[in-house]
Amino acid sequence: MATESPDGALPTAPGPSQQLDVVDRYLPLWVISAMVAGLALGRLWPGIGTALGLWQIQSVSVPIAIGLLLMMYPILARVRYGRIREVTRGWRSTVFPLVLNWVVGPAFMFALAWALLPDAPLLRTGVILVGLARCIAMVLVWNQLAGGDAEYATVLVALNAVFQILAYAGLAVFYLVYLPAWLHLPSQAISVDTTTVALSVLVFLGVPLAAALFSRFGLARWKGRTWYDERFAPSVGRLTLWGLLFTIVVMFAIQGLAITTLPFTVLRVVAPLLAYFLGMWALGFLGSRWLNLGYEKSVTVAFTAASNDFELAIAVAVVVFGVASQEAFASVIGPLVEVPVLLSLVYVALWSRRWFEGRQVSAPTRASGAPDGGGSTLSSEIDDPGVP
Repeated sequence: MATESPDGALPTAPGPSQQLDVVDRYLPLWVISAMVAGLALGRLWPGIGTALGLWQIQSVSVPIAIGLLLMMYPILARVRYGRIREVTRGWRSTVFPLVLNWVVGPAFMFALAWALLPDAPLLRTGVILVGLARCIAMVLVWNQLAGGDAEYATVLVALNAVFQILAYAGLAVFYLVYLPAWLHLPSQAISVDTTTVALSVLVFLGVPLAAALFSRFGLARWKGRTWYDERFAPSVGRLTLWGLLFTIVVMFAIQGLAITTLPFTVLRVVAPLLAYFLGMWALGFLGSRWLNLGYEKSVTVAFTAASNDFELAIAVAVVVFGVASQEAFASVIGPLVEVPVLLSLVYVALWSRRWFEGRQVSAPTRASGAPDGGGSTLSSEIDDPGVP
């Protein structure tokens, strides 16, 4: 909590590390360990990475789906869905993030890919596919760690899912075929099956969301909100951390051999991705502050804008170009850059909280998924005094 100095000065917010539970405080260590373990598995036993990469059902990676289900379900199960109408009041809360995600984001990634990969068309295509896929999964973890608005994040993720089904295939054709031709640049033929996009959204968001809704409106009413909030939610909360680490191990194991044997190619792909994640996060965070959305919503907008649906980008690249293609390789690098960068931005957000609010700062509220000193950010329950 914020503390007040003896002379009556304005309270100061706790530092970034103090705002996180002891487990989450050392999350970078766990994430780095998972990355190293994945790389080691992919390097020492290439067959493991190949087997994981080929374990798919209708182009959907089964191991990644399992990891994301474990990661997202506890967060979605704690969301107070009755508050959704409240958090979306005002055009700024919906129009700004949608424009940022579906107009600015794809255009920004297109510009970066052409500026930094002008002589690598296959890698460039993979990077552009990442930029077109707006996040519907891991953003919930970063939002929760940084003390963002959980209900608002759920709304934006759901909107991104709808727009993904409606617009992803068309945007892919536009940015890879038509726009380069209009700019007199080399274009690459591509045909994206809308079914692939819809299936990806259904599996990676629909399944954990349906399970969460059943828990919130079924279990909570059957057993009572007190039992749900004080016993059930904490018991499943730690699944988020395990799901995150499992997903990271799987992602790095799948491309462990290629990453360790093609370091220069990896660095070339990292350059536009790094600029993209940092640039989009800054645009979302500062733009939301300028629009007076408040810290919690600004954090949510920033991480939603900077995150990407790497599962969809990988699935499309694999289906269209093949699992061993450079397009697929570039799309896999996306989450490998996104995870450490956005985890670092969690600490930037927590550090900037006192500056963002301008005057008095209070610790993140449990309703937004941030810690209150009584439990881990990735496992603490959410108070639910009102509707589920």
